[in-house]
Amino acid sequence: MKARPWDRVITIGLLAYGVINVIMTGISYLDLPTVMNGSMKILGIEGEFTNFAQGRLWGTIAAVLLVIGWVITAWLSIRRLRTGKLTWWVPLVGAAVTMLIVSICIMVPMMGDPAFMAYVDGMSGR
Repeated sequence: MKARPWDRVITIGLLAYGVINVIMTGISYLDLPTVMNGSMKILGIEGEFTNFAQGRLWGTIAAVLLVIGWVITAWLSIRRLRTGKLTWWVPLVGAAVTMLIVSICIMVPMMGDPAFMAYVDGMSGR
């Protein structure tokens, strides 16, 4: 399908929103233990996040993957825009795929945290 004039505007708008999101989220992931403590408080989990080593490592990995995901998405989007193809969906799919991968990275230190696992065990009725 051929691109329409609005496709370029929407694609560039989504990529701009994405870069702002990547910067803000990536910075917070560099201090993942603090983010995890805040998340645990919001969820009502007693205790604090103590898996600091994995939190820092996987938070950094997640931040780097956010940037890589955005760069790949932007590259694919620009490439499609230049050929005149419909492109607005590429940033949406790129964001979804990137966030799935990043979420897995964030789950690794979460699943290794005793307070979080106690909360999960309590939810399952153990």
